[in-house]
Amino acid sequence: MLIINSEQLIQAATPLDFFLTMEKAFLAQEKDNFLMPDRMHVAYQDNVLLLMPAFYDQYFGTKLVSVFPGNSKTGDDVISGAMLLNDGKTGVPLALINASALTAFRTAAVGALGMVYTTPKNISRLGLIGAGTQGFHQILFACVMRNITEINVYDPYHPDLKSFVLKLQTLFPVVEISISASAKELVRQSEVIITATTSLQPVIPEDADFTGKHFIGIGSYKPEMRELPDALFKNLETLVIDTNHAKTESGDVRIPLKKKLIPEDKILRLGRLINGTKRVDVSKTTFFKTVGMALFDLMAARMVYEKALEKNLGTEVEF
Repeated sequence: MLIINSEQLIQAATPLDFFLTMEKAFLAQEKDNFLMPDRMHVAYQDNVLLLMPAFYDQYFGTKLVSVFPGNSKTGDDVISGAMLLNDGKTGVPLALINASALTAFRTAAVGALGMVYTTPKNISRLGLIGAGTQGFHQILFACVMRNITEINVYDPYHPDLKSFVLKLQTLFPVVEISISASAKELVRQSEVIITATTSLQPVIPEDADFTGKHFIGIGSYKPEMRELPDALFKNLETLVIDTNHAKTESGDVRIPLKKKLIPEDKILRLGRLINGTKRVDVSKTTFFKTVGMALFDLMAARMVYEKALEKNLGTEVEF
């Protein structure tokens, strides 16, 4: 069995590799030629344990991941875990992959896909609310897929936001990066706004100007969690989601549906934009919400494993 740590994963696959793999995952989702049992979701105190299996083509895999929101206040990773990849014909374990890195990269690739299909090609001003590990990767992928010239960051709970900005500035020296005074100001300054928090209440005020803005929601993964306010939905014609599970798993979809802020027939999966059966008007306000699914992890793990074999990366162990 091949052990692949976070550094080896980064060496094995580029952001573009992840992007193209997630695009294939969405197309597979629309063809419905995979098996994905309901994920096991165990909440204990403020923390969550997820067990996520999936079967596709010649592989199957299971991600075991923990989500500890309180880690954001200590600087530790909110998400950690392991991804086990198996041979679909024999069941033999093939690889054990760092799930924190895998999740960060595949989620950033999904967010970037949402941005590509729900925003104009010429956007250049990006805003981020929530300067954690996932927020960092979201910016990394966004800058790969769009010509970003300005980044605005806001996170009142980050222990050292200046160091976060400095890390970004090192990677993107020609991009203007600044810290916004408030979420409302960040929305005003930005064309695309990424939210990557663990907030139970909307992180953007109701009186922000949502007209013509584009939102990518990453953080809300529980029914009671929300990042986007009611006012956003008054500007929306269509809500784009990654999987139907978002309607019940994320408060950013469940609560607006319950309040009848948006009818269910105005909600569509991103895969239908990717395969060309549907489209959205990117000149108007858009919102893409992702909650993730095990198929993403399986196909990302397969890609990383095959790339690692090609490049002779990872540590082989007897199992």
